[in-house]
Amino acid sequence: MLKDRVLVVNDEQPVRDKVCEFLRQHNYEVMVTSTCAGTEQLARVAHPDAAIVDYYLPDGTALDLIARLNSIDPGIPVIVLTAFGSIDLALEAVKVGAEHFLTKPIELATLSLMLQRSIENQRNRQKQIAEKSIERRRSSDPFVGTSRAIAGLAESARQISSSECPILIEGEMGTGKGDLARWLHQNGPRASSPFLDLNCGALFREALETELFGYERTSSTGAVQIKTGLLEIARKGTLFLDDIGDVDAQFQSKLITVLDEKQFRRQGDHYDRSIDIRLIAAAATHHDLARKVREKSFRSDLYFRLSTVSLRIPPLRQRVEDIPLLASNILATLANDLPSGLIQISPGGMKMLQSYSWPGNVRELHNVLERAVLLNGGRSLSERDLHFDGESSASPSPNGEIMTLEAVERHYIEEVLFLEGGRVEPAARKLGIPRSSLYHKIKQYRIVRPGTSVTH
Repeated sequence: MLKDRVLVVNDEQPVRDKVCEFLRQHNYEVMVTSTCAGTEQLARVAHPDAAIVDYYLPDGTALDLIARLNSIDPGIPVIVLTAFGSIDLALEAVKVGAEHFLTKPIELATLSLMLQRSIENQRNRQKQIAEKSIERRRSSDPFVGTSRAIAGLAESARQISSSECPILIEGEMGTGKGDLARWLHQNGPRASSPFLDLNCGALFREALETELFGYERTSSTGAVQIKTGLLEIARKGTLFLDDIGDVDAQFQSKLITVLDEKQFRRQGDHYDRSIDIRLIAAAATHHDLARKVREKSFRSDLYFRLSTVSLRIPPLRQRVEDIPLLASNILATLANDLPSGLIQISPGGMKMLQSYSWPGNVRELHNVLERAVLLNGGRSLSERDLHFDGESSASPSPNGEIMTLEAVERHYIEEVLFLEGGRVEPAARKLGIPRSSLYHKIKQYRIVRPGTSVTH
């Protein structure tokens, strides 16, 4: 396990030696200097995880040094030590970026706690920044294009973005229902609160109820700790239930109660809790909820509650004129990870993209382009770089027959898993689906991941 690296800056040898010995005993890697100049030099080459700095140094003060450290490594936690503590001095130190301000004589236990929390807080901040960066890259504009179909969807979405009523999004696989749900959240009155999604098609009813409602630590549930459900975590935010057409009648009934009464009960609990969420649900068009209502396989009262406002995303084959702009945006995003920079596509390649039927819609377009970029090393793409897996592509099954959509899906999942060495999380990202959905598909198609074996 790597040790956290701490830079100790102090020109008083007895204090410095005492602090350094204590830190080494607590499994820190310690670097020592006594001047501002020495601190800058060490910080540039060693990248410490935190710094403990005496206020007065031979060539400056901690206030001067903090600014220099932040120019080298923004956000590095700095704990300032001083024998001349005052409220004004402490406020000034914090104002310029100090994490903590500690007055001598030093209590080493207090210093240890401050140091541990400072490093943890900085790591959490870095993680949040990374997650936000990833989220920005993953989130897609659901209205890219100039077609009448996508312009109509954009106009409808803007008209209802401020609504608090449930919204039902319908569309084929890969059209971007999740992206539209996130857009509605980010452009609605709850944008500053959480957006949480749950793929109903990837979980059995018991697991769905656990995720949604949570449970208490009771003998009846057999739980050894409390689990907070998404209905609570999403408080004042948006809850997106994807593949709502897959849920069974019992779960439908519980969901109706939640929508009607605006409250729920944790499993194993004895009292109800109120909810304050905006609900967005999505259904793939192959489910056709209206037809399922007629066939009595989906409750009409739930359908009417969910579809107070409904949006239908057009399939890609109905907006072929949007493909050049979509492809350009996707390639620009992929180019961020390549040293070669901008990726272009030849006129012949673009004609190929526009003549394909896209059964997997925008998600399939992204996958086809990403695969082409990965396999050709990021050069300009031509017709020979594009390989489709859909039913109308030139990639038949081994016996020469056109593959079914189900077979195409299985084949593509197997291919992506192979490229990722059997790792589910990066494969799910490439496929553009939640990890839970990929596990569901692996189980459904009985796919053997590379690096695993079949058990009977």
